[in-house]
Amino acid sequence: MDRPSPHSPYESPNPHRLYRNPQTGVLGGVCAGMAEYLGLRPGVVRLVVILGMFFFAFPLIVAYVIALLVLPVRPAQIYRNPEEEAFWRTVSTKPDRTLAGLTQRFRDFETRITGAEAYVASKEFELNRAIRDLDR
Repeated sequence: MDRPSPHSPYESPNPHRLYRNPQTGVLGGVCAGMAEYLGLRPGVVRLVVILGMFFFAFPLIVAYVIALLVLPVRPAQIYRNPEEEAFWRTVSTKPDRTLAGLTQRFRDFETRITGAEAYVASKEFELNRAIRDLDR
């Protein structure tokens, strides 16, 4: 499934967002969507909401109704494969780890490019090329 490109430079291509999940939800899928977004089991989120009702009944009901009206329904297939899902979840939940991984990959790439440049600029490369040209 190809996703459209972002409409603005501030819009992220990351599909890991907070959705309602009515397919696995009980009352509109708000708790199920929050559980999926946070990487928890839906029962845990439902338990927290029920316990919170004892102390904050009115604000929780208002927040739940607002979430029910505002949150979009989860699309059928958000990610192409499990690897893509793991990548985007990591980007959302641990951006510093993702940035460190990308930084390390760029450092490794720079080291390889520097080595290739040094070899191409060396006398050894010229000698190897001259020997290869003699064989032709």
